[in-house]
Order: sequence, then C-alpha cells, then structure tokens
Amino acid sequence: MSELWAVVPAAGSGSRMAQGQSKQYLQLYGRTLLDWSVGSLLSCPQLRGCVVALPKADLALDRVGVLEDARVSFCAGGASRAESVAAGVAALPAQDKDWVLVHDAARPCLSRSDLQTLIEAVSGSGVGGILALPITDTLKRGDESDHVTATLDREAVWSAQTPQMFRVGELRTALAAAQANGYAVTDEASAMEASGFAVQLVRGAVGNLKVTYASDMQLAAFWLKQLHPQEVLVEGRES
Repeated sequence: MSELWAVVPAAGSGSRMAQGQSKQYLQLYGRTLLDWSVGSLLSCPQLRGCVVALPKADLALDRVGVLEDARVSFCAGGASRAESVAAGVAALPAQDKDWVLVHDAARPCLSRSDLQTLIEAVSGSGVGGILALPITDTLKRGDESDHVTATLDREAVWSAQTPQMFRVGELRTALAAAQANGYAVTDEASAMEASGFAVQLVRGAVGNLKVTYASDMQLAAFWLKQLHPQEVLVEGRES
C-alpha cells in the first residue's frame, strides 16, 4: 500500500520581500509562514512524515511550534528550488510507489479541504497532479520596455499552486533528468511534464496564495483569519 509523505523547500532567501530576513521566517499571528505551511500539511492524518529543506546554516536553529512534531525532519537545501526538493525527496524514508506532496514554505493559507481534494483526486486516479486555478484576467505579453506586444488566449491557462503531488520514484526521475539536461525547473510539475509524465489539474482556491511581496502579508493575514479564527483569537493579535 502506498504511503503519503511531504517535502517543503525552505532554503530560499525571498529577496523580493525586501524584509531583511528569509520570508519563511516572517510572522503572522505569532507563527512563522513556515510554521503555518508545514502545519497545514500535518493536519492530514494520512501523512507519514515531512522533510523541510533549510539553508545549511539554519539546521542548528531551535525548533518551535509545529516544527517540533515527531513527523517533521530536516535536511540541507540547495541553491535552487529543484535542488532543495531533490534533497528533501532523497531524505524521505519512502518507496518509489509512495506519494509525496511538495508545498511552498511561503504558502501558509492552504485549507484542509483543498489538501484533501488534491489527495483524493490523485490517489483515486493514480495520476500526479497539482492544485491550480483557471486564469480569469486578460493576459498580455510585454517587451523589454514594458510595452504590450500581444494579448494571449487565457481559455486554457491555469495558475499553478502547491501542494503538487507525485509518485516519489517518478519525481526523483524527473528532477534528475531536468538537472542532467540543464532544464530550469520552476515547479515540480514542469519537471514531470518535461519527462513525459501526465499531470492533472485539481481546482484550488484563491486564498491559497504564495507570499512573494510585502503586500502579500496582508492578504495572507486575511485568509488565515478565515481559515483559523480560533487560533488567531488565542494569539490575541492581528499580525
């Protein structure tokens, strides 16, 4: 029987935040973004374990919050997301047939229902998949001067989210092939696609945003308050 694992790549610096620290350690309601993100995965009772890939220098930091959970372990990440995910997958005590969820460290607003929807869709079909949302905005292509060069067809375009869920062995194969071929991996699905694996789209939620810019913190605070009103109330503060 296949088991379920998770990897959270958290070795990046988050330079676009301009906050003077790695964005996964920024706090909302008394918890770091990393804590919220890992906690959303641990809410799944089927999860056997989760590996968090950190900067090597951070491996000696004290563990607090959900990072103290017995199911959470750590490894040194790499210079890129793909390297960190590969390191995390390699650290899993998992079989090739098992499933692994890869989730962004700065995507703290994943709901339990969306996570379960993804797990059921993927495990039920046997085809790896990702949470995603159909694009509703009109899309423009721009040039180096920020002038519009074309309007793109949005009908078949989706915005990828995480978690992304794949067979452990297939993801290992895809990431290794991408590295060997010098293919730039922006998410795990792109590596899987490049290796010829099918990837299904599972509709997610607008609240499952990735914190990228400082202004995203206010949006994340709003969605966390909707998802976890009692926890926010216990903290007794708004941010």
